[in-house]
Amino acid sequence: MNRELLPPTPTQSAVPSCSLFDALLKRRSRRFAAGMELKGGPLAYRSTLKPQPLSLSEEGALAFAACGVTGYALAELPYETGPVPGCGGGNIMKQFVGRTAPSADALHTVIVFVINDEGTWMLRRPQDVPWHEIAGLIEMARSHRLTDLYLCNRVKIADTRVDVERDLPYIPPFNKWSANVPGTSYFICVNELTALYINILLSAFSDDFKYFAVDDRNRFRPAGIGQFAKSKGGPLQDDPRQGRFMTVSFLEAWLFELAAVEQGAIVQNLGLMSQALGLGGFPHFAAHPFGWVQALGFRMQRPHLSKVIAAGPVTRAALRLLNRDIQIPTAVGLEREGEVLIKPYCPPYYATMREAVKDFLDGKFGPVRGCFRDSGAPTGWLEPAKVQAGIPEYSGAAVDATVAYCSYIYERYGRFPAACGPFRNVLAYQAHHIDPNFYAQFYRPECR
Repeated sequence: MNRELLPPTPTQSAVPSCSLFDALLKRRSRRFAAGMELKGGPLAYRSTLKPQPLSLSEEGALAFAACGVTGYALAELPYETGPVPGCGGGNIMKQFVGRTAPSADALHTVIVFVINDEGTWMLRRPQDVPWHEIAGLIEMARSHRLTDLYLCNRVKIADTRVDVERDLPYIPPFNKWSANVPGTSYFICVNELTALYINILLSAFSDDFKYFAVDDRNRFRPAGIGQFAKSKGGPLQDDPRQGRFMTVSFLEAWLFELAAVEQGAIVQNLGLMSQALGLGGFPHFAAHPFGWVQALGFRMQRPHLSKVIAAGPVTRAALRLLNRDIQIPTAVGLEREGEVLIKPYCPPYYATMREAVKDFLDGKFGPVRGCFRDSGAPTGWLEPAKVQAGIPEYSGAAVDATVAYCSYIYERYGRFPAACGPFRNVLAYQAHHIDPNFYAQFYRPECR
């Protein structure tokens, strides 16, 4: 792994003194950087300045704003029902380390990548860091050593500024001139969805929720969990009138929305920090089913269209006859120099979805590395062993239903989640030094 070592003498990063109110009030998308040229329309302009890449200190402050480790999640939740019926479920938490952006269940679904003229880096999430390193990262943040924190926490994955093809469908026409160009620092967010998906399912099928799921792409049949329906003697509420009945499409849309909220918070933090540092920048749509993950070097699989839509025999034969059974590039993990950097909870890293769910649960309740069983997991509690010992495991029925659902999705559609596979990206944020001459020529002083 190409991870920079900290310098012998700790460095104190410059932390901006801009107030939160001022950053909120003045935050704008400022797209025109030094060295750029805008060619079309009434704002056509060519910069006479050279591109001015961000300093390491500026980039470190932005990386911290995006997803820096800040301390311990408080996780003040009811872990058991207690005297109030239906008031439990706190074991939805996955770990107890917090970042600058909120994340559902402290899962830290979003992976942030930084791209500049010198290369491309992945910023490690708390779950990608050995537990014994967490306290040191938190101390760096609290002592404002943001450059040190950045150097310690980034992993180089390419020696160049990676990019997608600079045309549709990869980049919209209005972003081609300005996005991911020399002299800029480009932050792109990639969601790893399998951990969040499994975590939601374990709760949805638990005694606290007892939800039931059907597949709207398969005639609304049970999504592998028919035996767990209440009408069949199981615990899950399969009567739609009870309000605990959902489809696979609804569940996966819910999953994507939760991850997108986390992305949005990261992008907002980047915009506020850019404003505080006196930098320009802009958030923008950077989604493509496989373009960015492929450019970043993710391990790819290519299932056929007939598989990912679960085509029947007639449709499958027609697709093949018409030469339309195309392959669908799907990212399944990230590896560098023989090391697995990002391993989703699904094949090919597990033989079956049963193994994947078991490993996910082991990360919560396992005796060696379970964060709920005081195996050295970083927490903020005064008596961690006492608190963690009181966090209940999921019922056997909830686990079995989760395995059955996950196995159904993967076996029917050839990937997990069914809609896209383990990874999905939507947004990017670019930071840069603006060309003030452009804004002086076209904008009133109070709007710059």
